[in-house]
Amino acid sequence: MVMAKRKMFVSMVFVLLLVQVGASHEVIEEEADRISALPGQPKVSFQQFSGYVTVNEMAGRALFYWLTEAAHDPLSKPLVVWLNGGPGCSSVAYGASEEIGPFRINKTASGLYLNKFSWNTLANLLFLETPAGVGFSYSNRSSDLLDTGDRRTAEDSLQFLIRWMDRFPRYKNREVYITGESYAGHYVPQLAREIMSYNTKSKHQINLKGFMVGNAVTDNYYDNLGTVTYWWSHAMISDRTYRQLINTCDFRRQKESNECESMYSYAMDQEFGNIDQYNIYAPPCNNSDGSRATHQTMHLPHRPHQTFRQISGYDPCTEKYAEVYYNRPDVQRALHANITKIPYKWTACSEILNRNWNDTDVSVLPIYREMIDAGLRIWVFSGDVDSVVPVTATRYSLAQLKLSTKIPWYPWYVKKQVGGWTEVYKGITFATVRGAGHEVPLFKPRAALQLLKSFLKGEPLPKS
Repeated sequence: MVMAKRKMFVSMVFVLLLVQVGASHEVIEEEADRISALPGQPKVSFQQFSGYVTVNEMAGRALFYWLTEAAHDPLSKPLVVWLNGGPGCSSVAYGASEEIGPFRINKTASGLYLNKFSWNTLANLLFLETPAGVGFSYSNRSSDLLDTGDRRTAEDSLQFLIRWMDRFPRYKNREVYITGESYAGHYVPQLAREIMSYNTKSKHQINLKGFMVGNAVTDNYYDNLGTVTYWWSHAMISDRTYRQLINTCDFRRQKESNECESMYSYAMDQEFGNIDQYNIYAPPCNNSDGSRATHQTMHLPHRPHQTFRQISGYDPCTEKYAEVYYNRPDVQRALHANITKIPYKWTACSEILNRNWNDTDVSVLPIYREMIDAGLRIWVFSGDVDSVVPVTATRYSLAQLKLSTKIPWYPWYVKKQVGGWTEVYKGITFATVRGAGHEVPLFKPRAALQLLKSFLKGEPLPKS
């Protein structure tokens, strides 16, 4: 505790010295965001920064970020932006703390340990909690939490990037890649389109090179059809329930009929059993008394209002450690977070946002077509034991693009084992990750790091 206070004091003195010597506004802001060390953090060589960027002054909307720079030679490495979905889930809780970030939280939430497959071995990682209301991000206009959706998320995320790069000018000409998973299957291509549109009107370009999404919500109709098919083909539901879902549900509708909804509920409550839907072969997170974990009804697959619980992994309760750790006052001080004293606890996912999501694209395939035409590098990957946004859903959706094949289907390898299967199309690379659930880097961290490596190089996945 004494050491933490001393580091904070030294940091404050350094900022005051910068002010006195007339350092630029950007340098002062950057230094104010510097993380000296997080509570219980092992020693590291890379720099970290976190804090807020205001994206709308009138509403008082500010988005929280955490930058973990590359472990080696960060100035030569690209910037990888990571977004989690939900909608309403935190990139700090998931991406940073149990997937691609440099640290993992221990079981007692007393400290951190290193993730040797962190993506910051290859890139500078920028975790963004978006939209306002997710994690530490906030709005002073409380009605914003009851009136948000795809459009504002994309617009605010663009504003964040523009203003963040003003604070960190060394990233202004850096190669940028946007990555994410699940409902970020909307956020990522939508933000890419916002950036490309901004670049046509502005002198100051954001050097966006491509994007990559995993187990990504893509197209309502084909995602839902593919999900029901996955359930049936993996023996999660009966032939009878499968036929009834196919015959009863209009997968094109935003809101299904009561009859269809009741069929979904029946399938999940009576036929799935106590499984983790985000990895059907992993043990679920049960309460300590051995009873079934709290069951939240998942309505239509991968539309807003579904279950936003994303606990899955070798330890299926990792989300709980994050909720303890990031509510610690000393952790919030170290992160420069919750400076306005938000009137609710930090949570991994915001139920308020999830339940009040007002606009959602029926399909992002039109954006894929635009971004392919714009020359962006686009990769889509899919953990093949996820039943929420399963591999069949993604394959059905991507098939609608009718792209020609450049390299036909083949197994790709990591450490002499089949990591999954891949096909390279003209405009998109698609890859499966064998044995991975919804959060691919959590289950298959080595394979996920290989995905990033090949993606950044623009090379097909290794054949041997």
